[in-house]
Amino acid sequence: MTGFIGNAWIWNLYAVQLECLLAIWGILILLSDAFAPTSNRRTIGYMTAGFVAAALLYSFFLVPLQGSLFNGMYRLDTFALYFKRLFLLALTMVLVMAAEFSPRIESGVAEFYALLMFCAVGMLLIASVNDFILLFVALELVTITFYVLASYLRRQIPSLEAGTKYLILGALSSGFTVYGIAYIFGTTGTTNFDTLSRHLSALGAQPPLAFTFGMLLVLTGLGFKIASVPFQIWAPDVYQGAPTPVTAFLAVGSKAAGFALLLRVLFTGLMPVQYIWGPLLLVLAGATLLYGNLGAIPQHNIKRLLGYSSIGHAGYMLMGIAAGNALGVSAVLFYLGQYAFTNLCAFLAIIAVTAVTGSDEIASFSGLGKRSPILGLALFLSMMSLAGVPPLSGFFGKFQLFAAVIRRAQTDGHYYVLAVIGAVAVVISLYFYLGVGRAIYMQEAEDPSPIPVSKPMRLALYVCMVAMIGLGIYQLPLVNASIMAAKVFGLH
Repeated sequence: MTGFIGNAWIWNLYAVQLECLLAIWGILILLSDAFAPTSNRRTIGYMTAGFVAAALLYSFFLVPLQGSLFNGMYRLDTFALYFKRLFLLALTMVLVMAAEFSPRIESGVAEFYALLMFCAVGMLLIASVNDFILLFVALELVTITFYVLASYLRRQIPSLEAGTKYLILGALSSGFTVYGIAYIFGTTGTTNFDTLSRHLSALGAQPPLAFTFGMLLVLTGLGFKIASVPFQIWAPDVYQGAPTPVTAFLAVGSKAAGFALLLRVLFTGLMPVQYIWGPLLLVLAGATLLYGNLGAIPQHNIKRLLGYSSIGHAGYMLMGIAAGNALGVSAVLFYLGQYAFTNLCAFLAIIAVTAVTGSDEIASFSGLGKRSPILGLALFLSMMSLAGVPPLSGFFGKFQLFAAVIRRAQTDGHYYVLAVIGAVAVVISLYFYLGVGRAIYMQEAEDPSPIPVSKPMRLALYVCMVAMIGLGIYQLPLVNASIMAAKVFGLH
């Protein structure tokens, strides 16, 4: 018995080593700043980015484990490893952005880096969640750090406003989530996803009304995290007001974490009641697509435009989840992978430009193609990939999602309507994405002076651009990874 317990602890520690590495490094950042502060703010950021990049490479040597760990609360399967690598990739790029952004932070730069690390720890936990208790703890670790990060520029009203709005609405969504978990536990006697799935399968008939109510409350809380209609109202304001590296981490890391939770909860714990949440997600996907893309049309601030764009892309991914098949889940995973490179590339370019112009209005990007060819090309490719223009990665991502919806439509005609709404949304999005492209290449800049780009930024931009183009032409590695990750749910 003693040997068995010892072996269990060894596997538990093996499973959480990435989380431990990031947490330890975050603490070391705080201690180093306290005892040996450095005047070079960028050095810490670049060192931390290098450490996280090394952790990302190391994660490819980890092997998935069968079964659950920590008394059934945690999993280290292919799905978890897929998202852990995605979060580490996003964190690496965001730390490069933070290093470039650090001169604009008046104080507490080391704390800013440390908060990003602790936020990523929560995201890594989210990738492995298999119980509602751990779900809530990991979700709050991510959300509370974002409350602080969004309002980190304390002397700037937009940043304080962004943090306040995110705090109020985030606290409300957390309340919905924990209230829903209480209802689910009260009606089923469990918070474990696997046990919950077996319990619902055994019921056979309609579950209790209280359980359905609790499930809807949990989905409300998760809907806030992914910024889907009708829980999207915070996204444009917070995206605009928060520091740009934080906005990038919200757009990529937080959104991916929300979808990781949504997939795990729906396809592991709530799969037996798909007939309840499937039609609901069908309606929400269509509404989110239209709201996000129509709302982006009149925007003049590029971060606010990307906020509405983020809502629209949540709608595309909800299409894949609503489809409820293996192709839909793998399509969502592929889409999140390529979306990370696309959005990070856009925010890298935005940080470099705003450091010189001091403005994130779209007009300040006029003539960018001449002022800095690499920044102009990077931002233009990002916009085109978000729009789904071939041969960039965004096109194939949307193609997979539409294929999943069409496949489901063969058994349920309502999904044809969703496919049409998605196609309309793609056409609408071309207008505002091309508007950014027009500013880059067809408008003259008021100040034609060149915009400098540091070597780390240049390297990060090249990585993202190569990924956008490469995954649009040769998708097989990421497709295979997404299919393997989706297999954990046993869908057809």
